[in-house]
Amino acid sequence: MLETVDLVDHPHSGAVIKVIGVGGGGGNAVRYMTNHNVDGVEFICANTDSQALQQCGSADPKAASQPKVDIMRMGNNTTQGLGAGTNPEVGKLAAMEDKDKIVSALKGTDMVFITTGMGGGTGTGAAPVIASIAKEMGILTVAVVTRPFPFEGKRRMKIAEEGIKELAESVDSLITIPNEKLLNLLGKDAPLTQAFAKADDVLCGAVRGIADIIKRPGMVNVDFADVKAVMSEMGMALMGTGSSTGSNRAREATEGAIHNPLLADVDLRGARGILVNITSGTDITLGEYSEVGRIIEEFASDDAIVKIGTVIDQNYRDELHVTVVATGLEMASSVAKRPVAPAHVEPQHAPSRQANSYEQSRREQPSHHVEYQQPITRSQSVEPAHPGFDHREPAPVYEAQAPYYDQRPDQAPAHVQMTRQEPHRQVAAQPRASRPLTNPGNFSQEVQEELDIPAFLRHRRN
Repeated sequence: MLETVDLVDHPHSGAVIKVIGVGGGGGNAVRYMTNHNVDGVEFICANTDSQALQQCGSADPKAASQPKVDIMRMGNNTTQGLGAGTNPEVGKLAAMEDKDKIVSALKGTDMVFITTGMGGGTGTGAAPVIASIAKEMGILTVAVVTRPFPFEGKRRMKIAEEGIKELAESVDSLITIPNEKLLNLLGKDAPLTQAFAKADDVLCGAVRGIADIIKRPGMVNVDFADVKAVMSEMGMALMGTGSSTGSNRAREATEGAIHNPLLADVDLRGARGILVNITSGTDITLGEYSEVGRIIEEFASDDAIVKIGTVIDQNYRDELHVTVVATGLEMASSVAKRPVAPAHVEPQHAPSRQANSYEQSRREQPSHHVEYQQPITRSQSVEPAHPGFDHREPAPVYEAQAPYYDQRPDQAPAHVQMTRQEPHRQVAAQPRASRPLTNPGNFSQEVQEELDIPAFLRHRRN
C-alpha cells in the first residue's frame, strides 16, 4: 500500500550523516565521493597507513570545490603508521587502540556510512570495530563494502568473506557490492583503473541514493525516521540503479534498477524493507511517480516497508534516475547452496516412473550405483562403491532369499527396472532358507521359480 504523499518545501534535513572510509579502499571511495558532489554529508578517512591518509586528504585540482575530509590515523602504537599488512587482526587492534578517537569523531551523528574494500588488513579488521562503537552510540549504521575482484586472489577473497560475516553482526544494514559482477559488466578488456573506478562509482551511488533522500529537498517527504524504519536492524541489503529518458522513462528506469546485475541474486519479495529514490528534473509528473510505485509494489511482499522519495536536480533534463535499496533479505544464492536431498527411489511395488525420466535418472545416479548398471554375473557380488555409504551387509547373489534390490528398494537405481521390457510382477515375501546354498552350480530350477528371481539373474545349465 502506497503511503500518503506530503508535498514539502523546506530546507535540508537536520540529520547529521557521516561517511567513514576505512583502509585504502574506503579512502579511495571517500575521495571519489568528494570529487563527485555527494552533498549533505561529512567525510572521515580512517587508516593505519600514514601515506594513504595524505592521499585521502589531498584535493583534486580539477574539482571546483570539495568538502572537508577529516583524517583519523589509527593504531600509532600498533602499526607506527605503516599499515596493517593485509592482516585483519592488526587492523582490529589498531581500531581498538583508538576507540576514544572513534567515539569523538562520531559524536552527534544520526547516521553513519562505513565504506571499505573488504579483503585488506585495515578495512576488514577495523570496520567491524567502528560499526560496533557506532551501534553502541545509537547511530543508524550502514556499511557499504565491496568484495574483491577475482584477479585479486583466493586469499584476499577468503579474508573478505570472513570480514563480511563479522561486519554483518555489527551494523543495521550491510550493502555488499560484488566486484565480480562489475567485471562482467565492463568486460575483460576494460583497463584496470576503470574497474576500480567503477567500484568506487557504485559505492558512491549507494551512499548518494540514500543520503539524498534525507538531505536534499524534494516533492515527496521521506525523512530520516522513514529511512531508519527501512534500514534499522535489517541485516543484508543490496542496491540497484537504473536511468532512462523519454516517454517511458519511469517504467524503464525502475525495471532497470530492479533487474540490475547487482541485484541478480536478490528476490525483492523476500525483502523486509525497500527504499526507493527517484531523481529527476522539475518535469517529473505525478503519473511517473505513481508508475514507479506501482512497479515496486508488484515486486515487493505485502509485509515489506516501502519508502519512495523524490529529489529534484536542476541538472537533470529529460533523464530520470531510480535507486532501489532492498534490506532485510536473504540471498538467493545461499538457498541454492543448501544441500540437496538425495533423489528418492520409488519402491518396486509403487507405480513406475514415466519413461521419459529414464535418461534423467541415469544422469542423476550417484557414483555408488555404478555397479548396478551392468548385468550381475555368477562371479560378481553387489558391493557398494563407497565404503562410507550407509548400508546393510549385502547378501550373496545366490543366497536363498529375494534379490538384494528387492529387499532394499530405497537403494535400487530407478533404471534397473527399465532394463527389461516386461510387465512388473509383484514379489511375494518368501521365507529365508535355513542356510545359504554352498554350491551355486546346483541351484535348482524349482527354487528359482519359487523365489521368482528375475530372468537376467538366473544361470541356466549348459
